[in-house]
Amino acid sequence: MTAARGASRRGRLLVLGGAALAVLLFGVVVPIPRIVALRFGPPSTTAFLEARRERLLSEGRDARIDRRPVPLEKVSPHLVTAVLVSEDARFFEHHGIDWDAVKAARTRNRRFPRRRPLGASTITQQLAKNLFLSPSRSWLRKGREAAVATAMELLLPKRTILEHYLSGIEWGERVWGCEAAARTYFGRPASRLTREQAAWLAAMIPGPRLFLSRPARHQRRAARILARMRRAGDVRPLLLEEADDPPAR
Repeated sequence: MTAARGASRRGRLLVLGGAALAVLLFGVVVPIPRIVALRFGPPSTTAFLEARRERLLSEGRDARIDRRPVPLEKVSPHLVTAVLVSEDARFFEHHGIDWDAVKAARTRNRRFPRRRPLGASTITQQLAKNLFLSPSRSWLRKGREAAVATAMELLLPKRTILEHYLSGIEWGERVWGCEAAARTYFGRPASRLTREQAAWLAAMIPGPRLFLSRPARHQRRAARILARMRRAGDVRPLLLEEADDPPAR
């Protein structure tokens, strides 16, 4: 009887110890305080921005980067729509990871192994990577990206995630965020972008410097995004609905 009680006690201690270790590891992997801070304003910088700045400095080039974070209310709804249809059409349906897109990408990549691999990262995953992680393609980084994205979906409204994404991604050589991009390429604030201009900017996102060097390819992608935007219609009601009644996470 005593031996049984001892074994039971050891079992409970192992379970508690394992749970404590899991919480500790999650806290190390996921920067929860920094994620919560996103509710109150934009971060001063991002991991990807700093990596790019270091690269410019190492090459002896001008490392000044134009970044002007703006609230979502000061971003044209055309750009919001363009980014959603091109980067994450199921943004309001998933909880950080779009498992259907992951399965589809895996199937396509196995079927056509010689083609450029198709990605399935959501806007939330891209934001997690840009803010906190490295450009590494290792499985360890991908695992941490998934954990951070899941935490962001639990702790932040969708509109906050979208706002920081639009103001935090690269949009060309030393151009970061939609406000800097709108002023650099069109001489106007992000709030005044037209439908065509929004599609043109969204087309750059997968590889801003690459697409700028290949204008024909860039224009073809922009045309496809513009067609998707016309089919998608106005996404503002989804943002308002999410703000008034946040979905259960």
